Amino acid sequence: MRIQLAQRTEADDLLDRSPLALLVGMLLDQQIPMEWAFTGPYTISERLGHDLTAEEIASYDPEKFAELLAEKPAVHRYPKSMAGRVQQLAAYLVEHYGGRPEQIWSDAKDGKDLFKRLQDLPGYGKQKAQIFVALLGKQLGVQPPGWREAAGAYGDEGSFRSVADVVDAGSLIKVRETKQAAKKAK
Repeated sequence: MRIQLAQRTEADDLLDRSPLALLVGMLLDQQIPMEWAFTGPYTISERLGHDLTAEEIASYDPEKFAELLAEKPAVHRYPKSMAGRVQQLAAYLVEHYGGRPEQIWSDAKDGKDLFKRLQDLPGYGKQKAQIFVALLGKQLGVQPPGWREAAGAYGDEGSFRSVADVVDAGSLIKVRETKQAAKKAK
């Protein structure tokens, strides 16, 4: 299966080949449309001139990195604060995973362990970690024992609750409809 979260071929290609880009896209996925968030890693890589590495992002001058994200079109509605969060995430990945984010899931013992590792990431709370577990399980075949339970309701098949269920333009519409219905119910 091919990732289609950005709904732009070149951005989705980067998400497909770069675990770091996928984690950064998920981090950026707040207070902006999903496609904008998941295009963010591609925009950053274009401005850097190459694919992202955790080491480079972590060691980048914070002011210059914030400026990079703030260039028009901005990577996020709040480019300066999100630049800091992206750098914190990258630094954590360098410190705990040698800059290889795929080790978060390749070395996970089970769904609980995977969830905990994701929730420990800067900028990842319970919901974001559950959604990412579901994304890994549903779209990338990363399915350690207990992954659906760790993902909570986001792990349910056909639920159309989150980015984990977006595989094309039609499923994106269903996810948006589900979210709108949930907001109305509140």
